[in-house]
Amino acid sequence: MWSRRQGRLRPVVCGVEELRRRRREREAVLRKARREQQLVSKRLLRDDAPEEAGEGCVSAILGETEVQQLLRQAQRGTEEKRERALVSLRRGLQHPETQQTFIQLEGSMRTLVGLLTSNQAQLQLEAARCLHELSHSEQSTVAEACLPATSYLLTYLSSHSSDFIELCLYTLGNLIVESEAVRRQLLPQGIVPALAACIQSPHVAVLEALGFALSQLLQAKEAPEKIIPSILASTLPQHMLQLLQPGPKLNPGVAVEFAWCLHYIICSQVSNSLLIVHGALSTLGLLLLDMAEAVQRTEDTGLELLACPVLRCVSNLLTEAEMETVGGQMQLRDERVVAALFILLQFFFQKQPSLLPEGLWLLNNLTANSPSFCTSLLSLDLIEPLLQLLPVSNVVLTVLCNVAEKGPAYCQRLWPGPLLPALLQTLLFSDTEVVGQSLELLHLLFLYQPEAVQVFLQQSGLQALEKHHEEAQLQDRVYALQQTALQG
Repeated sequence: MWSRRQGRLRPVVCGVEELRRRRREREAVLRKARREQQLVSKRLLRDDAPEEAGEGCVSAILGETEVQQLLRQAQRGTEEKRERALVSLRRGLQHPETQQTFIQLEGSMRTLVGLLTSNQAQLQLEAARCLHELSHSEQSTVAEACLPATSYLLTYLSSHSSDFIELCLYTLGNLIVESEAVRRQLLPQGIVPALAACIQSPHVAVLEALGFALSQLLQAKEAPEKIIPSILASTLPQHMLQLLQPGPKLNPGVAVEFAWCLHYIICSQVSNSLLIVHGALSTLGLLLLDMAEAVQRTEDTGLELLACPVLRCVSNLLTEAEMETVGGQMQLRDERVVAALFILLQFFFQKQPSLLPEGLWLLNNLTANSPSFCTSLLSLDLIEPLLQLLPVSNVVLTVLCNVAEKGPAYCQRLWPGPLLPALLQTLLFSDTEVVGQSLELLHLLFLYQPEAVQVFLQQSGLQALEKHHEEAQLQDRVYALQQTALQG
């Protein structure tokens, strides 16, 4: 960050490598923050039960005696009565108080597991629904109490019923994210191969549930060391990328889940080169083009749910390799990617402003090491549209620095135009980071396009610099730029 730099920017020395190093330091901090933002959540499938939609189904908190009675009724009698007892128990388990009563009652979980493993499909399903209610609890002790059931839930992922598999996946996903003990038990029992088998299901609901469970597993703190290597060694990555291929078979819900899965794998930095070899950049690049086409066809696309993880995936993958290698893997023309990204940025600006930083971050990573992407930015006349986003994010300045540092030819394309007036305006800001980046960009512009110095002086640039002369974090760079301007 600028505030941590103590070195002096010399007025005559080029300093391009030093400027680049400073920006990369700042970006490393931002990347770390992005990796640490998790989306831990739980899912509840109550509306899968038809009777929940009827009137008079308001559940009541159950006491110990009532729970015991329902468990006894679920073990004997006709199948209809047993099923009805489990339905009543499940409704009661919607309350945290009943959940605590249930797990504290000796033998309750053993009884529920026995019903889960019975040979009557409807009783199995209702027992699984009871476990699903428990899995949604916010109390970690409840998840721990479900531990004896997890092995059976894992086994039932090979069931013939897609509804049952879906329920088991969501329940496992809820438990995985809550309990390290559950993860420790499931990993040696083969949860990764089981998930790899599920991903070949033809049922969209199963695939969406699988994506949720896998994303929960990938967010575990021990995932980089103990989970992701085995996932990368399986067939899961290839199948995930197939499910992200744009086309008529692309399902938005499934794509969103697996895009987040891919995001967590990439952020782990275990073996991103393997994902690139599998064609991750090519697939995601085509998906970006497809999303850009979608927002041009309709205003209400639900795009934001998919755009965020896809933009993050591409951004982080681009930090893994030199752009020459990356460009080959993307198998896309630079201009297509940049044009698509600006279409998305325009859409975000109007409909989803919260996604603008994601798109700008990708643009930063595209231009950081690639002269060809910088050329595309210039040849498509996108500097002025980019400057319009400056009030949203100072990453715009970072992107412009990426272009300017490529040398004289690039600065000549930036000049003349709206860049210098925009930079003079940013010097009026009080945000030291924004001003610092503006000073950096001005330094590059003066270095490679000396005639910009005269215009800067004519438009009261030195007076604008004076405002920051006493700011400790900026005064070295202000002085250096003043000297460059006066000597120019």
